[in-house]
Amino acid sequence: MTLLRTQLGTTLRGHRLQQRRTLRDVSGAARVSLGYLSEVERGQKEASSELLASICDALDVELADLLAEVSTELRGGRPAVTPLVPAAPVEQGTEQPSAEPALALVGGTRRRGPVALAA
Repeated sequence: MTLLRTQLGTTLRGHRLQQRRTLRDVSGAARVSLGYLSEVERGQKEASSELLASICDALDVELADLLAEVSTELRGGRPAVTPLVPAAPVEQGTEQPSAEPALALVGGTRRRGPVALAA
């Protein structure tokens, strides 16, 4: 079983390396010590929601996107959201509402400041 902090760290490191950025660069932008960021990336420290938001901001990654990516990885690559109601055939010319997930991440637009989760 993979721990959440391990997968969060692996995913954060992946984004940092994909951008070809150093720990020093991201730690400075996120205003967190280089050592602490390294421990978060290695899954040795639990990052608070505020710290995760700051690191995501420094990496220009939406926190909701990071959490969705981590969720998918923890599920073993399976889709994170499954329909609550089986899809019925749609007749031509009619539209049917899509099923809503029981828990949704609020956001979708790039903004600075606190991030909220809603149930």
